[in-house]
Amino acid sequence: MGLCSLFLVTLLLLTSFAVCQLEEFISIDCGGTSNYTDKSTGLAWISDSGIMKHGKPVEVQNPSGNKFQYQRRREFPIDSRKYCYTLVTEERRRYLVRATFKYGNLDDGDTYPQFQLYLDATKWATVSIYDASRIYAKEMIFRAPSNSIDVCMCCATTGSPFISTLELRPLNLSMYATDFEGSFFLKVAARINFGAPSEDVVRYPDDPYDRIWESDLIKRQNYLVGVAPGTERINTTKKIEIETRENPPVKVMQTAVVGTKGILSYRLNLEDFPGNARAYAYFAEIEDLPKNETRKFKLEQPYIADYSNAVVNIAENANGSYTLYEPSYMNVSLEFVLSFSFVKTRDSTQGPLLNAMEISKYMPIASKTDRQDSNFVNAFRFLSAESVLKNEGDPCVPTPWEWVNCSTTTPPRITKINLSRRNLKGEIPGKLNNMEALTELWLDGNMLTGQLPDMSNLINVKIMHLENNKLTGPLPSYLGSLPSLQALFIQNNSFSGVIPSGLLSGKIIFNFDDNPELHKGNKKHFQLMLGISIGVLVILLILFLTSLVLLLILRRKTSQQKRDEKGVSGRSSTKPLTGYSFGRDGNIMDEGTAYYITLSELKEATNNFSKNIGKGSFGSVYYGKMKDGKEVAVKTMTDPSSYGNQQFVNEVALLSRIHHRNLVPLIGYCEEEYQHILVYEYMHNGTLREYIHECSSQKQLDWLARLRIAEDAAKGLEYLHTGCNPSIIHRDVKTSNILLDINMRAKVSDFGLSRLAEEDLTHISSVARGTVGYLDPEYYANQQLTEKSDVYSFGVVLLELLSGKKAVSSEDYGPEMNIVHWVC
Repeated sequence: MGLCSLFLVTLLLLTSFAVCQLEEFISIDCGGTSNYTDKSTGLAWISDSGIMKHGKPVEVQNPSGNKFQYQRRREFPIDSRKYCYTLVTEERRRYLVRATFKYGNLDDGDTYPQFQLYLDATKWATVSIYDASRIYAKEMIFRAPSNSIDVCMCCATTGSPFISTLELRPLNLSMYATDFEGSFFLKVAARINFGAPSEDVVRYPDDPYDRIWESDLIKRQNYLVGVAPGTERINTTKKIEIETRENPPVKVMQTAVVGTKGILSYRLNLEDFPGNARAYAYFAEIEDLPKNETRKFKLEQPYIADYSNAVVNIAENANGSYTLYEPSYMNVSLEFVLSFSFVKTRDSTQGPLLNAMEISKYMPIASKTDRQDSNFVNAFRFLSAESVLKNEGDPCVPTPWEWVNCSTTTPPRITKINLSRRNLKGEIPGKLNNMEALTELWLDGNMLTGQLPDMSNLINVKIMHLENNKLTGPLPSYLGSLPSLQALFIQNNSFSGVIPSGLLSGKIIFNFDDNPELHKGNKKHFQLMLGISIGVLVILLILFLTSLVLLLILRRKTSQQKRDEKGVSGRSSTKPLTGYSFGRDGNIMDEGTAYYITLSELKEATNNFSKNIGKGSFGSVYYGKMKDGKEVAVKTMTDPSSYGNQQFVNEVALLSRIHHRNLVPLIGYCEEEYQHILVYEYMHNGTLREYIHECSSQKQLDWLARLRIAEDAAKGLEYLHTGCNPSIIHRDVKTSNILLDINMRAKVSDFGLSRLAEEDLTHISSVARGTVGYLDPEYYANQQLTEKSDVYSFGVVLLELLSGKKAVSSEDYGPEMNIVHWVC
C-alpha cells in the first residue's frame, strides 16, 4: 500500500509540473488571425493581432503545405525603424526564446529577405532566406536581465523583415547555467538527435521544455557530412534514466549511432562561428554488453586538445547502462567548420557511441540605453496618443527611435529629443534632470502644462524649444547659468515672475514674447547691483595688479640659477601664467592663461600618481581629479634636465595661448622638486588608436563617427599650421595622439613641446621626433620639417580610419610593413 501511494504522489507531482510548465509557455503565431491549439503538440497558440500593431499579415505561398502557424507570416515595412515584440519574463530566470521564419515561394519581382534579429540590444542573428521550403529557427538561451525582454527585427538589406512564430520557454532550475551568464547569452548553433528513426524533429511533449532536436537524417548542405564507414544506427524501447542538469528527452536518448569500425566522425558548419562555445555531449549505453565487453573511446578534435585525453566509458561514468552520462565543455573555441571524431581505445572491444549533442555560442550582451535616459523618454509615451510615440524596444539600439538621437558611448546616452507638434498633453516628466548627456530638447507646439521640472543638471544642453505650450510658473534662476546653453525659446506660454539676469546677458539667444506676466525685474535694483558688482571688480583688479607688481619685484631679487639648483618654485597655485604673441601688426597680444598647480595638489588629485593611463613623448600620463571635481590628465616629464626652468616656463607660456575646440586644452603646469609637469583636460574615451585597433566589437566606430573624427583632427592641425602666429608643426601626428572626449569628438594632443616655426621660415630642421610609419619619407632624406610633414602623417591616420589596419604591421603588409606601400 505504501509503495502504491508513493507512486501516485510521484505521478501527481510530475503531472503538476508538466501542467505548470505548459501554462508558462508563450507561443505567438505572427500574422495569424485567431487563437488555436496545435493538435500534434497540444500547444496553445495566440495570434499577434492584439500584440503587434505594425506590419501586415501575408499569406505564405507554398504548394507543399504547412503547419497552421506557417500559413501566414507578419511582414514589416522596409525602413530605418525596428519592430519589436516585448515578452514578459521573471528576472534572473533562465529561458529559451525561439523565432522562426518561413517565407514560402517568391512572388514575381520579389527577392528573398535578409535582415537583422536582435534580443534587446544584442545582435542575435542575420536572417538570410534562400530556401523557400525551409523553416529557419533561431534560438537563444538567456537569464532574464529584467521583467521583460524585446525581440526586434530591423536593418533589411534585401526584401522585407518578417517573422512566422515567436516562442518563449522557461527552463528549470540550473539548466544551462554558466559562469558567464551575466555577460553572455547562449545562441544555439546545433542540437542533434543521433540515430533518429526519421527526419522528424523531437520537441514537446517528448521534450517537456520544448527544445527542438533535429534528426541526423536531415539532408542539408554541409550538415553532418564526412560520416565514417561502419556507422550504424541503434535504438531501444527501454527507459533511460536522464536525471541530470540538462534533462535531454528520453526519446532522444533511446537512439544512437555506433562506430562499428572503431570510429565515429562528422563535419558540419556552425553559424556565426568562429567563436567561444559551450558544448554538450549526451551518452547512454543502450546495448546489453556481455561482461567481457567494454566500450571506451576518446574525442579527437585539434581545437580542443585539453579534452582529447579524457577516456569515455559510458557504463562506468554513468554508473550503469541505460543511464545518461552528460560531459560538457564549458568554454571551448570552435571554428566555422566543426570536424570531430570519437575513436575507440586499444583496450576497448566496442566502437564509440553517441546519442545527442548541443553546441551554443557565447554572445556578448550589448549595453542598452542608460536606464535613467530610457525611463524619461518612456514617460513621454504616455503623454500622446500618436502612434509615432508607441515605439517598441530600446530607445537607442539597435536603431534609435525616430524622435531621439543617441551617443555612441557605452552605454548609449540620449543626446536629442524632438517632439515638436506631437500633441503632448500633461506636465513635462520630472526625470528630465537625469538626462545629463542631452544637448537639444524640442517640445514646442504641444499642450504641455504646469511648471518646469528641475533641469539644473543639464550641463550639456545647448538648445531648448518650449514655445507654444501652456507652461506656467516662474523661470528657475539656474537657466541663466547652464554652462552650454546657447538658445532658449519660451514664447507664447504663461510664465510669470522675473526673468533670471543670466538669460538677459546677450550671450544666449532668448525669446520670451507673449508671456504677459513675465518681466525683466526692477531696473533701479538692477542698476544698483550692477554698480556694486563693477565696484567690487575694480577693487579686486587693483589688488591683483598690486600683488603682481610686488611679486615681480620679489622675483627679480632671486637668482634664476639659484632657483634652478634648488628645484623649488615660489609660485602660488592661484597665479596664472600668461602667454603672449605678436599680431600681424606687430602689437603684443595677451592670448591665454595656464594656472600654476602645486606638486602637493597634483599628488592629492592623482592619489600620489597611482593611476597610469598612458605614456607619450613627453613622459608618463596619470589620471587625476581636482578638488572642484574637474578630471585631468597629468603628464610628467621623463627627463626634466633636458629643459631649464625658464625654458620650460617659456614653453608653457606659448602653449597657454593655444585654444581651439579640436586641440586638447592645457589647464596648468608645475615646476617643483625638479619636476616638470603639464596638466591637460581629461579625455574620457581615450585614443583613436584604441577604438580602431584595440577595442571590442561593442565600441566599433561607424562611418559617420569616423568622418567626424577625421574632420575634427584636420581642423585641429589646420589651426596649429595657420591659426597660430608663429605657426606650430606637430611633428608626431598619429592615432594615439588623437584623443576622444566624452561626446566622441576628436582633439589633437601631444603638440605640447613641438618646436615653434619661425614666422618667416618655410621649414625647420630638428632631430626626428615622429613615429615610424607616420614620418614623411622626404624628411629622412633632407631633414626638412614642414607643415607637409604633418599632412603626410595625417594621411596615414586617414588610411587607418578607412581600412582598420595598423600603420606598421609585418603581419598585414609582409616585408613592406607599411600601410602606405600596401595601398600604393
